[in-house]
Amino acid sequence: METAIKTVALDALHQALGAKMVPFAGFNMPVRYSSDLEEHHTVRRGVGVFDVSHMGEFFVSGPEALNLIQKVCSNDASTLSIGQAQYSCFPNETGGIVDDLIVYRMEEARYMLVVNASNIDKDWAWINGHNSMGADLENASDAYSLFAVQGPLATATLQKLTEIDLSSIKFYHFTVGSMAGIPEVIISATGYTGAGGFELYVKNEHAEALWKAVFEAGEAHGIKPIGLGARDTLRLEMGYCLYGNDIDDSTSPLEAGLGWITKFTKPFINSEALLAQKEAGVTRKLIGFILEEKGIPRGGYPLLNEAGETIGRVTSGSQSPSLGKGIGLGYVETAYAKPGTVLRVGIRQKQLAVTVTKLPLYKKDA
Repeated sequence: METAIKTVALDALHQALGAKMVPFAGFNMPVRYSSDLEEHHTVRRGVGVFDVSHMGEFFVSGPEALNLIQKVCSNDASTLSIGQAQYSCFPNETGGIVDDLIVYRMEEARYMLVVNASNIDKDWAWINGHNSMGADLENASDAYSLFAVQGPLATATLQKLTEIDLSSIKFYHFTVGSMAGIPEVIISATGYTGAGGFELYVKNEHAEALWKAVFEAGEAHGIKPIGLGARDTLRLEMGYCLYGNDIDDSTSPLEAGLGWITKFTKPFINSEALLAQKEAGVTRKLIGFILEEKGIPRGGYPLLNEAGETIGRVTSGSQSPSLGKGIGLGYVETAYAKPGTVLRVGIRQKQLAVTVTKLPLYKKDA
């Protein structure tokens, strides 16, 4: 039996704005309002708002909260102070990744884990299945809306709505306070675009009021609603992984370039095997690349060496609005992963030249 598609709290508002709605991760989501290109540039140059309320929020609390998080997460959450967030992943028992997530330390013994929409049920089962120590768990995914207010004018827009000094919130830090007269908004200096800005977690009953206040505050800055289409090109320019494309149950965090969130300072699920992999060296690596010829790479296309032998495959690809070139991410044999290496991507009957490029693919000062 097919599961009914879910809707975010502001579904009717997005439809009234003329959004093209598509099923995504089990939710009816806005993919674009105008054009992907226009929305992409709005975020890079000004300010735009994504409704990403499909994401999941779990609260872990009590005296055993940290012990559970340390067990299931690759990163070291013991280093977090209250008001700090951390990118992490759930390693599985076979060398892959259950999901990537952000861990927020809300209080002394209370954490929020923000997980991908497509993995909410899977992650909830995973964390409960490993909760042998008896931490308190709450799945609050259906109670929260999440708006990503992104772009160089995001701070100027949101500052009109709060007395909190937003410029003082460092990257990957957050505060909880009043915004637009709405109490207890989680104001997080995080995002998936590389353009700066904040992510706002708000209870569903206040979601519409906050959305409208943000748009009123941003009117002078040319604020626009932004869909998932531009979200994908923005994250791809930065080389940010998308679960299900660039990382999944079969990709190791070390292969995916996520060694920096894989801390062997404490034991975690499958840490011994991952440490052995680190010491032996990985046989494939996730790379970013830029096309040297006209063409658009897509997930699944082969990556080849100059002799025409397949040495990997594309996991994400698109036309970069900022660079005006085809870009992508993909896994290749380690010998071909060094920046500057020239490879080829098979697009239909052609083999087009690509250059392995250090991430991010889009440099702000370029």
